[in-house]
Amino acid sequence: MLDYISISLLIVFIPTFFLVSITPGMCMFLALSMGIGIGLKRTMYMMVGELVGVGIIATLSATGIATVMLKYPYIFTVFKYIGGSYLIYLGVLLWLSKGKMSFKLESYDSKISNKNLAIQGFITAIANPKGWAFFISLLPPFIDTKLALAPQVSILVALALIIEFICLVIYASGGHILQKLLQNKSNIRLLDKITGSLMIGIGVWLAVL
Repeated sequence: MLDYISISLLIVFIPTFFLVSITPGMCMFLALSMGIGIGLKRTMYMMVGELVGVGIIATLSATGIATVMLKYPYIFTVFKYIGGSYLIYLGVLLWLSKGKMSFKLESYDSKISNKNLAIQGFITAIANPKGWAFFISLLPPFIDTKLALAPQVSILVALALIIEFICLVIYASGGHILQKLLQNKSNIRLLDKITGSLMIGIGVWLAVL
């Protein structure tokens, strides 16, 4: 590995990225809210979509291509409003204890498709302009210009995805624990309102960035 990446830079990159990734943000709150509403296992499908989006952002940022995206902010605007509107819509349905993600003791996790979960995770990651700006500013300093670019980018992106996944699991697990604490008939509507509020908050956050 010494021939492909600077170990000294790598030692700094891992804790730095973990601290930034574990900080509450749209994707982490989405993992938390879905952990509450549909459980850790089903939330994994959202994580797949989110990680694909993060991988694309990280790769483009590290190679400098993402600077082109920043010149065309309307691309972000389209994704922002699509993703934000959909999350707000889901949140309102949850507040009314309706819709596919509304919590039900018997079959709450069987209605929303795995594909839709993955798509929402992808849109949330791609539509976050702060995510792009973060990777553009974070990754380049950890690239050694004396070494080949492709291996370094591959290693850094792989590590970023592993760290991001760990953080998503931490948040989704927290939501799953909260779900279990509230899992009785008298608290189902409260659970829907908590999850709905988080969804609406994430949607508004995404739209107004």
